[in-house]
Amino acid sequence: MEGENVEKPLLERKKYYENCPGCRVDKAKELSEGQGVPFTNLFIIWMVVLCASMPISSLFSYLYFMVRDFNIAKTEADISFYAGYVGCAFMFGRCLTSVMWGIVADRYGRKPVIMIGIIAIVIFNTLFGLSTSFWMAVIMRFLLGCFSGLLGPVTAYATELFREEHQALGVSSVTASWGAGLVIGPALGGYLAQPVEKYPHIFPKGSFWDKFAYFFPNFIISAFAFVVAVGCIWIPETLHNHNCSNESMDNFEALEIGSRVVGKERTNQKKEKLLLNWPLMSSIIIFCVFSLHDGAYHEVFSLWTVSPQRLGGLNFTTNDVGNVLSISGLAVIVYQITLYPLVRKTSGPIGIARISGILTIPLLQSYTFIGSLSGFALHIVLSIASILKNILAVTITTCLFLLQNRAVEQHQRGEANGISITGLSLFKAIGPAAGGAFKMKMISNFVMR
Repeated sequence: MEGENVEKPLLERKKYYENCPGCRVDKAKELSEGQGVPFTNLFIIWMVVLCASMPISSLFSYLYFMVRDFNIAKTEADISFYAGYVGCAFMFGRCLTSVMWGIVADRYGRKPVIMIGIIAIVIFNTLFGLSTSFWMAVIMRFLLGCFSGLLGPVTAYATELFREEHQALGVSSVTASWGAGLVIGPALGGYLAQPVEKYPHIFPKGSFWDKFAYFFPNFIISAFAFVVAVGCIWIPETLHNHNCSNESMDNFEALEIGSRVVGKERTNQKKEKLLLNWPLMSSIIIFCVFSLHDGAYHEVFSLWTVSPQRLGGLNFTTNDVGNVLSISGLAVIVYQITLYPLVRKTSGPIGIARISGILTIPLLQSYTFIGSLSGFALHIVLSIASILKNILAVTITTCLFLLQNRAVEQHQRGEANGISITGLSLFKAIGPAAGGAFKMKMISNFVMR
């Protein structure tokens, strides 16, 4: 019968059900005790998160030139202003729908939401690369954001896919691949945008690639997302789904959340409103504030590096930006795999988040002096600063994600992450727009001098 155990459990208080995908994952985790790090699960998380994060920031390395080619800016100083709106359209769309996708993930499973998010990348990221006007670019980025609801569910998924002793590694892999994607994406944009100008022997002038100068990097990212979408057909679902009428509510809840605590205490927790969960909300508030800072940083950094020197920029090419961001991405990957687990064990998630936030302040102040350098010294120092900034950012994000997912149980984890991503998206939508407007104001003041 459906409600009967398929075999004797290793722990007497725990039951597994044949038709429950969450039970199969829990059983596999229990049987894998002492077998070391589950690299297959790490690979799943890396591929899913990497394809989801690359489209978010891939445009930053060429956005200045893309907006310039739309001929919507009346002056060169206005380009940063319009670029900010293209940059924030994705985050605004994601802000409107993240809670909804979190609720869907809690009700129907993490896997369907992940699949929908990846398929949306294939469609709307491709159309963004084919944009012929400013408003088409804004709308495509907005729609991509609306259907990109997988960051919250995939964070919950990473927490549920790993045993408790490997949960920090699972969440760390989310932020590591997310941070790597936020760096690899702009690197691809920097190397592959305007291919006719950079690789004329491969892409002839007057061809399709000349008309759609920014399609190539988006096509590569969409193709990668398509491959990941096909691979996701075989990934396991972690959400428990028991339709057994002869099982008591206490046993159902104990099974669903995988906890040793059952009964009235767990029932009360299930009724608890997420907005009244202070450990969760405090970590989300900090997460949102940091997201505002990080979104503005990425927008201003990209615009600053490619702006002409006469306007206070570094006059970098998209290849130069790609080089800096590629080095940063590689450093983040190495750090998350080797050093982060040791750092977290030493200081704990709260302590290391505090230290990283404090160190970020003097690091950002140093960018003022970096701009006065030139030549090889400029590239070296800027690369080191970018590496340190991205390492500190991914450390803070990892710690906050870990705190958020440990503050709630499985039946609320998707919605909780949805609230978190809504706040993140709202503040990151403000960040690029404010950063672009601020950059335009600084350029205007610079020119007036």
